[in-house]
Amino acid sequence: MTIAFLGTGLMGAPMVRCLLRAGHHVTVWNRAPEKAAALVEDGARHAQTPREAVARAELVFTMLSDGAAVDDVLFVQGGLPQKGATFVDCSSIAPDVARAHARRLAQAGIDYVDCPVSGGVDGARAGTLALMAGGSADSIARIAPVMAALGRLTHVGPTGAGQVCKLANQQIVAITIGALAEAMVMVGAAGANRARFRDAIRGGFAESRILELHGQRMIDRDFTPGGPSRLQLKDLDGVLSQAATHALDLPLSKEIRRLFAQFVAQGHAETDHSGLLMHLEALNACDPVEETQ
Repeated sequence: MTIAFLGTGLMGAPMVRCLLRAGHHVTVWNRAPEKAAALVEDGARHAQTPREAVARAELVFTMLSDGAAVDDVLFVQGGLPQKGATFVDCSSIAPDVARAHARRLAQAGIDYVDCPVSGGVDGARAGTLALMAGGSADSIARIAPVMAALGRLTHVGPTGAGQVCKLANQQIVAITIGALAEAMVMVGAAGANRARFRDAIRGGFAESRILELHGQRMIDRDFTPGGPSRLQLKDLDGVLSQAATHALDLPLSKEIRRLFAQFVAQGHAETDHSGLLMHLEALNACDPVEETQ
C-alpha cells in the first residue's frame, strides 16, 4: 500500500520501519526534517512538506504531539489526504478533537480512524504495539492488514473511543508508576535492596509491564525519555477533562496529576515518566539509591 506518515519522532520512526519491513511504500515528513531524512536509508521517501507527502497516498498516518499539531498539519500545512483515502491518527489527542477532525474529513470524502497506541518505543520497534481504534467497522477492517505490521489492533468503539481508551491506558500507567515509585522509596528507606525487591515480586500479583520496564529504569536510574513527563501530564489533563464531562470523581487520577504537574514544573518536562521516582525521593528527603542486582 502507498502510505504517508507524518511525524517521525520517538514513536513514528520505528513504526515507519515496521511498515517498510512489511513491504509498504512509505513517504515520510517531519517538522524537524533530519528525523524524516534518517529513514531514507531504510527505504522511505522523504517529502519536504505534508502536502507533498500525502499527494498520492491511499493511507495517511499522523503521530504528532497533540490535537493542535494535527490541526496545523492537516488544515494549515496542506496535509489533508486525497478523496477516498483513509486517515489514521495515532497521536494522543482529546476525544472531542478527534470527533471534530472526523466530521471535517468526512465532508472531504476521507475515512477517519483515531488509533492511539501503547507499548512505548520498544513496542514500536518490535511491532507489538496495542492499537486502540475508534471509527466505523468497515474503515477499521480495511486498515487491519496494514496495522498488523505495527501490533495488535482492537476496534474499541465509534470515533473518539480510541482516544478515550488511550486516556484510560495512560491513567493506569501513571497511577502504576506512582505506586511503584512509592514502593521503591519505602523499600530503600527500610534498608532493603530495590533491585532484589523487584525480582522478588516478579510473577506475583504486582507483575506488570510497568514493573518490568520502568522498575528496571528506576533501579538503573535511566530516565532518558521514552515517555516524556510533559506528555504524561497532558494525558492526565485529558483524563480529568473526561471526568468532568461525565461528572466522575477520580481521586487517584487527581493526585497523580498533581505530582506530575509538580515534577514537570521543576524542570522535568522531558524526563521519562518513570523519573517520578526522583520527585518522591525529594519529597521524602531520600538520597538517590544506586543498586546492582
